[in-house]
Amino acid sequence: MVDPEVHERITARRAELDELEEELVKQLSEVRDELAVAVRVWQRMSEQLADERATAGSPVVQVAGRAVRLVPDRASGVAESALPADYQRILAAVRQASGPVATRAVGEALGLDTGVRGKLEPLRGKLTKLADRGWLHKRVTASSPCAPNRRTRRAGGRNRWAPGGS
Repeated sequence: MVDPEVHERITARRAELDELEEELVKQLSEVRDELAVAVRVWQRMSEQLADERATAGSPVVQVAGRAVRLVPDRASGVAESALPADYQRILAAVRQASGPVATRAVGEALGLDTGVRGKLEPLRGKLTKLADRGWLHKRVTASSPCAPNRRTRRAGGRNRWAPGGS
């Protein structure tokens, strides 16, 4: 039947595997305990961060070594005073225009040098940020690429704003 030496080897190997199984079960239990603790810590930290964000208004972050206040999304409970001072001045300039206004006109109202196009780029970025967050509304003008009355055909006859146009 079965050679006693083979039976002995099988029994020894089974004992080794049983010990290994016990060790792995113990490690798995420890990992599960650590994971449960990590999940509880993560939940507490996320709750604390949410509370801090709710009470702080618009958060301040470090960008290139300097403090920068983020522009919050416009919501029912968020007042214009939550915006940084320069953004408040931009909104006041837009409000004075009482209608669609170009970046150059806002720059002139703020006293910026509007003769140099590069001086208006940061302002254009701020206006875009305000529009993206719901503080301003972009209007389609005759010079914008998505205006319906703009000539959309070029030499070659392809509509460059149509899907697949080049």
